[in-house]
Amino acid sequence: MKMIQKEEQEVYDTLNSLKIKYVRYEHKPIHTVNEGKELDISILGKKCKNLFLKNGKGDINYIVILDEDKSINLKSLAKGIGSTRLSFALEEKLFEKLKLASGSVTPFGIINDVNREVVVLIDSELVNEKILNFHPNINTVTIGISYIDLEKFIRWHDNEFFHVQIK
Repeated sequence: MKMIQKEEQEVYDTLNSLKIKYVRYEHKPIHTVNEGKELDISILGKKCKNLFLKNGKGDINYIVILDEDKSINLKSLAKGIGSTRLSFALEEKLFEKLKLASGSVTPFGIINDVNREVVVLIDSELVNEKILNFHPNINTVTIGISYIDLEKFIRWHDNEFFHVQIK
């Protein structure tokens, strides 16, 4: 077992304080969904991809959480949430807002969103999932938690979040 990094430990400390159970899986660094599919370990539950987006002006940022195999139509999503055009935010903005590197985007990054500005958008199809998998702010580990506990974590940090239909 490798040494746990500070940013990862902060996630575990928070989950433990909230009495949120999780399962931890160590693996080689993965930056993309496809790299994750090539892992030679069995991770139980729904694997998610997390996108860091910005609106047209760049003054609102979003984490969008959806099934790893689902594609997203940004134009349709923007219309659905009443936003201007959506696009991927720059890595510099990701680090500024969430202290994350690309390839490590995760809802747990909101721990670092001190002003609680990043809006979390969760595909409504994930609501009934027993286990959702995310990086704990580093991409060499995946942790599985229940959907209910993901929502508990987001509510604890007090970021805005919405369920969205991603078609």
